[in-house]
Amino acid sequence: MSQSSIARTLAMSATVLTLSTAAAMAADAWPDLPVGIKSGVAARVGDTAYVGLGSAGTDFYSLDLANPAAGWVKRAAFAGPATNGAAAAVSGGKIFVFSGNGKASADAKSPIIFDTVFAYDTASDSWSKVDTATPVGLSGAKALPLKDGRIAIVGGYNKELFDKYLADVAATDKEKNPEGFKKLVNGYMGMEPKEYRWNTKVLSYDPSANSWGTLGDNPFLPNCDSAVVARGDDAFMVISGEVKPGLRTPEVKQVKVDAQADDWHKLADLPKPSANERQEGVAGAFAGEAGGAVLVAGGANFVGAQANAEAGKWFAHDGLKKGWRDEVYAFDGKGWKEAGKLPHGLAYGASFSTAEGLVIVGGEDGEGKPRSEVFLLKWDGKAVSVDN
Repeated sequence: MSQSSIARTLAMSATVLTLSTAAAMAADAWPDLPVGIKSGVAARVGDTAYVGLGSAGTDFYSLDLANPAAGWVKRAAFAGPATNGAAAAVSGGKIFVFSGNGKASADAKSPIIFDTVFAYDTASDSWSKVDTATPVGLSGAKALPLKDGRIAIVGGYNKELFDKYLADVAATDKEKNPEGFKKLVNGYMGMEPKEYRWNTKVLSYDPSANSWGTLGDNPFLPNCDSAVVARGDDAFMVISGEVKPGLRTPEVKQVKVDAQADDWHKLADLPKPSANERQEGVAGAFAGEAGGAVLVAGGANFVGAQANAEAGKWFAHDGLKKGWRDEVYAFDGKGWKEAGKLPHGLAYGASFSTAEGLVIVGGEDGEGKPRSEVFLLKWDGKAVSVDN
């Protein structure tokens, strides 16, 4: 992730939404968003999908999955400061939004990582701030509902380091003090992955008790802006993502959570795309189940960052151009294959699993602009096709 993109947004916390068969509709029934949305949040409660925040500011929208032709409906505005890269999950009919990053007030000199939790009550169409604070920074993290009502959370930037870096950047005049600015950026971007002190715990939040717990340690390098896919009761895949700003991993892991602990194991890595010599990994990819397979689509990376890191150049994306990917990969339970292409490079949007395929909602394009398009990826067991 480049310095400018860190200051602007961190990757999207997009919860994969599994739609009922009754709600699955033809591709042309899925309406586009009212506005482009990237680096926001997404969640599903019953047959209603919710998407918003991120580049949409405090705007929040819903779609009746039983009648998508009715279009997106604007809901109550988010009650906190506009937040990017927040984690979101559902419990007890409420959508809980954790952390994210942004300016605490309009006149703030630099963004920070929030330690706040907000809840959206779908019955009353209202937001409230929860009387708690996240134990660590959770911008770029992923939150997933557990069957007992708790919420599991993985990943997340370190608030102390991130806040200080952005405050120092804001206080340093790049034109008047170019050497000081360069030293500051190189110092932060040149650290090894472990030095960023990202969240290595699998956290749990219990909304009924308003309490926090820990389910265990992540035995791998923690990831931010990974894709996640639920795989049965309290099990989920953590797919790719960053291991430090600008450097992704091709690794895929599966996590199984029980009442008191978690169990991790490694799955096959994402494969090398046909367009490049190696798999760099992706941040902000779309993912979900379709036709019995797990699909991973799009995302963003820096081609050449892996080679730089292997050579000991930890400012791995220095001088490299950020790329928005269009590859789609399919996982059959054992391995991955490149299965097709998106219409264009896209990242940091929302994914909906349906009986007909994987619905792609919004995201960021190759010019860094938020998109409003909604379309369907179909999987026939051999390749993907794009509808709408």
